[in-house]
Amino acid sequence: MQDQKSPKPNRLIHSGNPYLLQHAFNPVDWHPWSEEAFRKAVDEDKPVFLSIGYSTCHWCHVMEAESFEDPEVAALMNEVFVCVKVDREEHPDLDQLYMTVVQQMTGGGGWPMTIILTPEKKPFFAGTYMPKETRGGRLGMVELISRVRDIWRDERSDAEAAAGQILDGLKASFVPEPGESPGPHLVEEAYRQLARNYDSHYGGFGREPKFPIPTNLLFLLRYWRRTGNEDALRMVRRTLEAIFEGGVYDQLGNGIHRYSTDDRWFAPHFEKMLYDQALLAMACTQTFRATSETGFEDMARGVLTYVLRDLKSPEGAFYSAEDADSEGEEGKFYTWEAEEIDAILGSEEQKAARAAFGITEEGNFIDDHGRRTGRNILHLSGPKETIARQLGMDPDRFREIMDRARDKLFEARLSRPRPYLDTKIMTDWNGLMIAAFAMAGAAFSEPRFIDAADLALSSILAGVKKEDGEGLMHIRYEEGNAVGAFLDDYAFLLWGAVELYQASLSPEHLEIALSLAEGMVKLFWDEKEGGFFFTPLEEGSPGLRFKPVFDGPYPTGNSVAAMNLLRLARITGKTDYEEKIASLGKGLGGWAARAPAGCIHLVSAFDAAFGPAAEVIITGERGKPDTEEMISAFHRSYLPNSVAAFIPPKEGRSGILKSVPFGREFRPKEGKATAFVCRNFSCGASTADPKKMLSELLKAETEGT
Repeated sequence: MQDQKSPKPNRLIHSGNPYLLQHAFNPVDWHPWSEEAFRKAVDEDKPVFLSIGYSTCHWCHVMEAESFEDPEVAALMNEVFVCVKVDREEHPDLDQLYMTVVQQMTGGGGWPMTIILTPEKKPFFAGTYMPKETRGGRLGMVELISRVRDIWRDERSDAEAAAGQILDGLKASFVPEPGESPGPHLVEEAYRQLARNYDSHYGGFGREPKFPIPTNLLFLLRYWRRTGNEDALRMVRRTLEAIFEGGVYDQLGNGIHRYSTDDRWFAPHFEKMLYDQALLAMACTQTFRATSETGFEDMARGVLTYVLRDLKSPEGAFYSAEDADSEGEEGKFYTWEAEEIDAILGSEEQKAARAAFGITEEGNFIDDHGRRTGRNILHLSGPKETIARQLGMDPDRFREIMDRARDKLFEARLSRPRPYLDTKIMTDWNGLMIAAFAMAGAAFSEPRFIDAADLALSSILAGVKKEDGEGLMHIRYEEGNAVGAFLDDYAFLLWGAVELYQASLSPEHLEIALSLAEGMVKLFWDEKEGGFFFTPLEEGSPGLRFKPVFDGPYPTGNSVAAMNLLRLARITGKTDYEEKIASLGKGLGGWAARAPAGCIHLVSAFDAAFGPAAEVIITGERGKPDTEEMISAFHRSYLPNSVAAFIPPKEGRSGILKSVPFGREFRPKEGKATAFVCRNFSCGASTADPKKMLSELLKAETEGT
């Protein structure tokens, strides 16, 4: 937020980062993270005030308005500290490091993150949002600054000793705990933990604030397929249905908000993040594959429609987020006063919309201060058929009226000032979105989704990849590339490329995936202990190099890397990739065993590695009905531990797959598209019947359960 009373910019004005630019006109003398800032701290003998946030963070905006734009607070900060501002999305390495500090020191976490460091980058205070003045038991900025000034003057040796102890503890927490190779017991314990934490009434896991956590749902689908446990599938169904009925889902414009502030998915924190859209779309797509229920297809299509409409850049890649706030208020863009709705809709539409969306005159939206605002969060107050009966309407007629009402309200909403759009192009989040579009395009036979994935991948590679195959960048700004890639960038983009190959069965997508895999292994793999480091440097930015294991808002790079190296190994026969999965399991297995539900995607990767699986080789003439039917049958089916490869009939076994050790040629049977179902590169009898192919694949996936 620009302070109109302070036109003189600080050092952040030279950044291309949207979040840093939001603070460029604060009266705080902000520095970006740099050696220059820490040299200044040494020269001036000051501690460092480190603030980490991101551009669409509501409470970051609140703290800025209350403190960083306040001349009194800014003057105190400039007097006592060297002040450093970091975008957590630009520097996930720093974010993960110092978030661990916050969690260890306070037992919680979140953004904005507030850390006080010595000039040697050692933390001795940690917190999150702070008001200007102390209130409600929450330390205020004015009191914090006074305390730190006194400590730095009178008790510095104690503070530096404490900072050293904190850093030593941090280093210890980043040392992997080797364990036995993970086995089925880890999967069973992960399921038990999720089942204990499941909310059987509202769906989802835990209490408020409640996050969607789509990786939990993807694991439960996999567990259901492996074991036949219907409770696992019921958890997935109920959670997705509750999310899409709640206010946490944008009932007019589609897309999922960041999280629900209550346990019933009603009152959201309104920001929209690209990675949430990607993972939720994947969960809906895989649930459609598992159940063949079109409602889940509709859910996925809704999310992807929002992304294509509102987050797609002109070049085809995807922007990172939309803010929660507009016109200085959280949720202003998304909420409605009753009279606004009445003014837009006809009488029949008013009646249906008021009943369906739970519209009241007094409103149901309560602001940060606990005040009812008179505005309404749109949500579905019950099943459509039930609402139609209550109104005495035919269900089909009710749906028609509601579709019309939605269209009118959506069009009216377009005239409102929109929330801020963060136009950063982030490689890791784009990788997730590419995977989601490719997966949905295959499952729904929707070429435009596959085309969107292909265009986004091309855009990312054109914008941030050097020809040496190891030059990905983490973020692309309009002014150019800024930050080198982390593990997540390679791992998530690899996921997108593998998923796109499974959707297209085009050899160029497989070649891209193999190139990304090789670059990832070269830059991040720990040859000594196994597993992937987060940074490619000998030392991480603050002097620590760590291996991420436990999931945050999205799965860790180690889990995604493991899953997709395994898939590549089964497609291409590169056994060294499978050996890396085994090494990763031994190196990180101790951490995973500590809390398997906390690293659920890694547990899914282990499950895929030691469980039964299959490969299917399809050959035939692309474009002919029999070939496309065979491929489509595979694409529509839920087969989480199966991979497909396509070999043109004239190649037999050549091109990109020429080294695959299947030990045979692959030719169409009697001129028809033919499938070869294989286990461990040993293939059974061929078939030209898609149903028989699916039966063999399902048998292979569930064998021994």
